[in-house]
Amino acid sequence: MPKKGGKHAEMGKEMQAQCKRAKVDAACSPSVLNFESPDSLFGSLISPIKQEVFFKEYWEQKPLLLQRNDPLLAAYYQSLFQLSDLKELCSQGLYYGRDINICRCVNGKKKVLNKEGKVNYMQLKKDFDQKKATIQFHQPQRFKEELWKIQEKLECYFGSLVGSNVYITPQGSQGLPPHYDDVEVFILQLEGEKHWRLYKPTVHLAREYNVESEDRIGNPSHEFILKPGDLLYFPRGTIHQADTPLGISYSTHVTISTYQNNSWGDFLLDAIPGLVFDTAKEDVALRTSIPRQLLMQVDIADSTKKLSSLLRRLADRLETTRELRSADMKKDFIMNRLPPCLGCDSDPLTPGGKLPKIESKIRLQFRDHAIITVEPDQENSVSIMKPPSLHMLGVGVQGVCKVCVESHMMGTEDDAASEEGTAQQSHGLRFPLSYLDALKQIWSSSTISVKELNLISDEEKENLALSLWTECLIEVI
Repeated sequence: MPKKGGKHAEMGKEMQAQCKRAKVDAACSPSVLNFESPDSLFGSLISPIKQEVFFKEYWEQKPLLLQRNDPLLAAYYQSLFQLSDLKELCSQGLYYGRDINICRCVNGKKKVLNKEGKVNYMQLKKDFDQKKATIQFHQPQRFKEELWKIQEKLECYFGSLVGSNVYITPQGSQGLPPHYDDVEVFILQLEGEKHWRLYKPTVHLAREYNVESEDRIGNPSHEFILKPGDLLYFPRGTIHQADTPLGISYSTHVTISTYQNNSWGDFLLDAIPGLVFDTAKEDVALRTSIPRQLLMQVDIADSTKKLSSLLRRLADRLETTRELRSADMKKDFIMNRLPPCLGCDSDPLTPGGKLPKIESKIRLQFRDHAIITVEPDQENSVSIMKPPSLHMLGVGVQGVCKVCVESHMMGTEDDAASEEGTAQQSHGLRFPLSYLDALKQIWSSSTISVKELNLISDEEKENLALSLWTECLIEVI
């Protein structure tokens, strides 16, 4: 066990002061999360902190601890995942490495105790009880519908992929050494208690995972105990470690993470190629040749002034451009996100009712799951993309959704091989670039008449509506 950072009461002063407003009586706390909309879901997740306060004072800046002392909320959190769920899940066929890691922090280092192949529940329980090993369960939303619902709504809220891991740690033990992550982290305490220590970042808003040594990180900036129903948030780069105290049989928590590779830098890397592509069509300066042998030189200092000048021209173009062409970020998000959790209601995924006509009023379906995009490789065209989970593809709706959930955040070596097969799904519907304004009208309106669409002819208006209706992207009111 790593050395403790001091007494809980002393080291928790700063966190307690920050969270004074966050502590509320049980009567004021939500008993369940509100799934009415992505906004309401996130609002209930961080209640009683207001969303505007959260993003102004905490997001990417400092940790937030919500100690709720609410039995109803604690019971709800417990339903998300429990140690007792593992026995049934193991019988369905779980594999070491892919689904489960067995690990323990020994002398400040992570020791992985995985076996080979399928997970045997009795062996898993033996490692847990006798070796004091932590069970790390990857992407539990694949098996727990309530987590699927939470993470799907959060993906809609953030516009970024949302993953999760469950950690089950026996008493007097620690699974991972002090480290920081490249994701924004929300911890939900499900069972038992967990002792946490947080440290000031050595790399603010880190872009990668890294283990830090005890002698480098110093004393904790925050130290506290999480109990069932509590929530902890901390930004990427926050150094942290956690253990289950003696006297607590075990602790279960779920880590919900988001905003990996979702910075302005990532967006610039994604969007600048399209901006250069468009600008070069009209600006001859970007079409002139680079100096002879520039690619053969080690020192290109003589060319930096020219590059600076060209970047300024791109910046001027950016201020007047209507659309930024996204190369990969939009496609990656739309192709790998969770489908909506529809339960037994498959009607929204089946074309039905009246065909849209010129006098019809229409409404966009799955607004949070469809993306309008103009890509660099699309010559004068615009696409409205939707996840593969919303494509029928001759498969039952729930079958499609189940496959997409089971593969959510589970990248494999076969991804590259399947890229060509999924490309057809990712394109969705493609229209001439002149349809962009009409698509934006549909996107931004609660309802709109087909005849009001910003297209030249009634035939184009009807064809656009019919194409979207056939793909179940609109409904006729």
